[in-house]
Amino acid sequence: MNSISHNSAFAQINRLNTSRFFSRWVQAGSNTNPSRAEQIEELAELSLTPATFANFLQKETNAHLQNTNVSGLSLAHALRRLRNLVVCTLIERDLTGKADLNEVFTVMSNFADFAIQTALSTLNREMQAAHGVPVAEDSGEPQELIVLGMGKLGGGELNISSDIDLIFVYAEDGETQAGEGQRSLSNHEFFSRLGKKLIATLSEIGEDGFTFRVDMALRPNGASGPLVASFGMLEEYLQVQGREWERYAWVKARAITGIPSQIAQLDKIVQPFVYRRYLDFAVIDALRAMHAQIRAEVIRHETRHPDRANNVKLGRGGIREIEFLTQVFQLIRGGREPVLRNRSTRQTLAILASLSILEPQIVEQLLDSYTFLRNLEHRLQYLDDAQTHSMPANPADGEIVAQMMGFPDLTTLSAQLSQHRAFVAHQFDIIFGAKERDVPENAISLNDSDTQEVVLPLLNKLAFQNPTQAAEIIARSLQSPRLKSLSEASKNKCMILLNRALGMIAALPDQHIETLQRLMDLLEAIVRRTAYLALLIEYPNSLKRLIRMMHSSDWAARYLMRHPILLDELLDTATLHQLPDWAAFSAELDQQLTLHAGDTERQLDTLRELHHAQLFRLLAQDLEGMLSVEQLADQLSQLADIIVAATVNAVWKTITQRHRETPQFSVVAYGKLGGKELGYASDLDVVFIYDDDDQEAPAHYAKLAQRFITWMTTHTPAGILFDIDIALRPDGASGLMVSSIQAFERYQTQSAWAWEHQALTRARCCTGPASLVQKFDDLRQQILCQQRDQKTLKQDVVSMRNKMRDAHPIPANKFDLKHSPGGMIDIEFMVQYLVLRHAHDYPQLCANYGNIALLITCGELGLIDAEQATQVASIYRQWRKQQHVIRLQGIDRAQIPLEIAQLEAQQVIGLWDFLFLGE
Repeated sequence: MNSISHNSAFAQINRLNTSRFFSRWVQAGSNTNPSRAEQIEELAELSLTPATFANFLQKETNAHLQNTNVSGLSLAHALRRLRNLVVCTLIERDLTGKADLNEVFTVMSNFADFAIQTALSTLNREMQAAHGVPVAEDSGEPQELIVLGMGKLGGGELNISSDIDLIFVYAEDGETQAGEGQRSLSNHEFFSRLGKKLIATLSEIGEDGFTFRVDMALRPNGASGPLVASFGMLEEYLQVQGREWERYAWVKARAITGIPSQIAQLDKIVQPFVYRRYLDFAVIDALRAMHAQIRAEVIRHETRHPDRANNVKLGRGGIREIEFLTQVFQLIRGGREPVLRNRSTRQTLAILASLSILEPQIVEQLLDSYTFLRNLEHRLQYLDDAQTHSMPANPADGEIVAQMMGFPDLTTLSAQLSQHRAFVAHQFDIIFGAKERDVPENAISLNDSDTQEVVLPLLNKLAFQNPTQAAEIIARSLQSPRLKSLSEASKNKCMILLNRALGMIAALPDQHIETLQRLMDLLEAIVRRTAYLALLIEYPNSLKRLIRMMHSSDWAARYLMRHPILLDELLDTATLHQLPDWAAFSAELDQQLTLHAGDTERQLDTLRELHHAQLFRLLAQDLEGMLSVEQLADQLSQLADIIVAATVNAVWKTITQRHRETPQFSVVAYGKLGGKELGYASDLDVVFIYDDDDQEAPAHYAKLAQRFITWMTTHTPAGILFDIDIALRPDGASGLMVSSIQAFERYQTQSAWAWEHQALTRARCCTGPASLVQKFDDLRQQILCQQRDQKTLKQDVVSMRNKMRDAHPIPANKFDLKHSPGGMIDIEFMVQYLVLRHAHDYPQLCANYGNIALLITCGELGLIDAEQATQVASIYRQWRKQQHVIRLQGIDRAQIPLEIAQLEAQQVIGLWDFLFLGE
């Protein structure tokens, strides 16, 4: 470097005398060749990558050897000098505006990885030369030390002057394969010694300081635990002793060294501990307690050392609160949202916005505050390369920090800092504020000796309907063994919810007793799952929505009791009131199934969890009056179609030696799904067909159909999907489970009964390749358009209807909306008759429009009286709506008093008589 460029470098660096560490280190090396100023200038123009680090490390070693003519620079010494060079380069780039926060984070994290990997590689070679290669006793595989970066290193967001949190693990126990002149060690002893040497190399203090301070406190059992742990030891510890704060710490864990297959094995051990398969809202309490302990310690420290007050990391509204805000959602939802398993605070915040868990504008402000606070933290550390997070007690140093931050003075910086901290503190309190204090006066307690007498005055004060009966329900529930055996903490949560809920129920216009009973049943079902109690306590609006659903529908209450994981859906008002994006839902379902490929149990639960969640959202919209009965049926049918298609695709991939990548296979829907009139608890009537000449096709598709039914009907912890009925397949119970399209055609044209053609009027392919779907549609139209003898057709339809009536006796004073004369089945049979009778002349009747639209079409074509068609269509809509309302109250048989249904029933019977008793 010539003198001009050399002086130019010094001129630039001298403007950076705000960093005393920078100035001292550069000046101490002014007489070396090349000078440290020149090295910084050279390094600042390069990409600060591991390759660059390796090159400079070699240069540093070679230069030392040339200058001293003795053995090369020790690895620890070389790393320390390189570390200072990297830090000073970053200070220069940061304070001159050439680098942003992301570059500082990335370079420091990459350098830490490089230092660990370089040191470990050298030390490992030395250890193996003395003791041999560590080998697993059981598998015989070579073993390597896995160094896990935790905290900010794990997240790739390391500070300039941060220490590094590490954990050492290895896969299997065994011993080293010692050769001649070598001494064998157990794997545990080998890696313990290796770990100690690594720590010493990184943290040893010399004339150039240290490379990194190393903190091993996060390892199992902390300082009292062994330095290294085998996978077996780690797994047992996490399962038996792992605490909530350790889950928080392990979110950031990242393997810096190790064999990829062993790292993958480690992930399978750690992930179930960190990320629960259910939505874990209980973690809010644990993190709240952890934060309180940290704050208490900071306050004690600041009280003893007033000069170290105003901590931008651990203080109110500081960096740690943003990290807690971010990671609480990872711990709550990461088990069900793999995208949240991210180690970076900044990236996770962006993901929270994309998932609408936090408002995008809130995330933007949090990122802005995080950037400000981390930049400030760096500048505090630039002063003397000290691991400090507190604003300087010395006003002169405060002014220097303000200058580095780009502010004219400390007062202006402090004002900006206060604004950011106030915003962060407010957002933190929204999530972590102590919501349990919000309990009504005169609240009842689970420990009250005579609960019924204690609660009665409160119920009277709330103007509860039938307070005596309500008090009996509460007393009976609170005395149940399940509630009485709870821990004190769970009892308190249960009573907080009950006391809040009583006021909400009392505010309802009616059905206080029914709603209270449903709530008590739900509480008794979920009370041992503290995560659900925590959800309803932490988010009071969710409790309000829950009470409204309990009031509106007994079916909804029982559905939640079966699937309490759906309580999470009550959080997101926007999603609850948004019509489904079926393309996005289908893509998410396929993505989740692909992610868990090979894990059938998890795929089964994934199908159920996503189906139940979407069904629950439709239920919420239904109860809010957002959907008509027809709209709801369309949405439920679309949901079922997607689940069926996704299940077929996933099951096909489980069939070994399958003869093609995409099955030429279709699920044909009949009945309610075929007619797109599905209800909440409807089963699926289906037939399986295929179009494939391969000799392996019949066996493979039979296996596909059988597994499809198993996947749909198997009870897992997440429940079932659908009951499946395959009675409509060719030849019924004696027929094959799957049919080729050719065999299906032969049966339908040569052997099928009239009632099977009636069923075909409501049949459609709900999944399958386009070519097969088209063949089925063409065949269906051909069959429905056959010329039929009118008299024979009438006899067949009436005969089948009579058989159904005989199978469903009805009380004399009741009208069954489905089975009674004049009910829904009569209307459906009339539509089927009209299609089979007239489709030959009017092919448009083959369209699968649904009963209401087909009735109107028949009226428009003059096949029946148009006014009568409209009236019966309206009655059919009315019967469906009433049936839906009744079933929402948990009543299986939809029956109403006969006298209130007689007028409409007679109108339907009139059309029946016209069609089947006339000429």
